[in-house]
Amino acid sequence: MKKIFLYLFAAVSSGEIIASLADAPLVHLICKPSIMITLGLYYWITQRSRNETLSVPLTVAIIFSCIGDVLLMLQHLNSDFFMFGLVAFLIAHVFYIFTYMQHQGLESADGLQGLRKIRFALPIVLSGTGLITILYNHLGDLKIPVIVYAGVLTYMVLVALFRFGKTNTASFAMVFGGAILFMISDSLIAINKFLESLPQAGFWIMTTYIVGQFLIVRGLIKHQG
Repeated sequence: MKKIFLYLFAAVSSGEIIASLADAPLVHLICKPSIMITLGLYYWITQRSRNETLSVPLTVAIIFSCIGDVLLMLQHLNSDFFMFGLVAFLIAHVFYIFTYMQHQGLESADGLQGLRKIRFALPIVLSGTGLITILYNHLGDLKIPVIVYAGVLTYMVLVALFRFGKTNTASFAMVFGGAILFMISDSLIAINKFLESLPQAGFWIMTTYIVGQFLIVRGLIKHQG
């Protein structure tokens, strides 16, 4: 049964990516809201097949990601929907942070500690702050919301990084890789909206977003508590 939802996720994801290239509004309208719905159903049926309980924070993160997708999809109808979408994804990131903390064990000798922790965290922090520095003069009235969002997004990636040594290799690699892709997707949205239009922006934004979300959920499934 879980393969059915995985195939559905792949189908609607492919449909959304194709719609971003071919300008197919009806396909976009159907597929984009379905991405997180099918991924959430895949997570639910996988946990049920393993007789494991659902993670409440992860479930909330998936739901608010879906809400954010819909709101950003409708922003052409009302510019306020962008702000509401930002809030929805902000909530999703907060609950992903809680989820990462839930899906980890005790610190091991192989975990990131001291200067090593700072060294690996620094490029992520610089990426987040660097983007805000570049965009700052173009943000207008959204300066504070975007800065807050960028801070939470950066911390979400850092918490994924700090799972190193606290879970198995597959779970860490998938979740951290997914978090990085999520950050790239959000950065592309910000650059495309506030700085300059990017070629094939929809394709790259949705590809990094979809793969990122899948890797996060799949990686969390692979965590052995």
